[in-house]
Amino acid sequence: MKADPQYAPEHLALEAVRRIGPQARGWAERAREEQPGVSGEALADQAVKRFLNHARLSGAVSGAAGLPGAVVDVGVLAWTQARMVLHIAAAYGVDPAGSERATDLLVLQRVHKVAETARLALGVAAGRERASLLFAGVADRPLTGVMLRLGVKLAQMAGVRAAKRMFAKIVPGAAVVLGTWVNSAATKDLARRTRELYAAES
Repeated sequence: MKADPQYAPEHLALEAVRRIGPQARGWAERAREEQPGVSGEALADQAVKRFLNHARLSGAVSGAAGLPGAVVDVGVLAWTQARMVLHIAAAYGVDPAGSERATDLLVLQRVHKVAETARLALGVAAGRERASLLFAGVADRPLTGVMLRLGVKLAQMAGVRAAKRMFAKIVPGAAVVLGTWVNSAATKDLARRTRELYAAES
């Protein structure tokens, strides 16, 4: 993602489906074996609770660490939210490792408004991954500029859009509480949209 920050959300979505999709499918299969008759809604509740707690924890840690922690946290939050989306998909019986899940991630996280533009961007990002030689000069770029662009893109993906919400994490004396609130609010909103989508598909 540092090599190609413009398409950071697309790279994250592709990697999440590749790595987390099979894990989420396995989790849902085990949960159904251990809890016979469990509903998709109940499994989705479990997934949301689990990853909402992760999001809150990373928000608190980033608040305690100040600005550097806040910058790192947007990447951690985007990844945590991707994990949640794929586990919710699995809870409702939708294949979390299916290629269309990367498109779902980008639309649900509002990186793209419609599926068609998300698919196009994913195709570009996948092509750039294969053509890695194009980025041979990335090491010559100023790292601060690359990280700034990466941070902005991942913050957008994680739902941390307003600058005042981002900087709320580094307000002296309130950073831990506000960091937890920012992550929690963004993740709850994403969970609601995700459940609406996959409940309708199940």
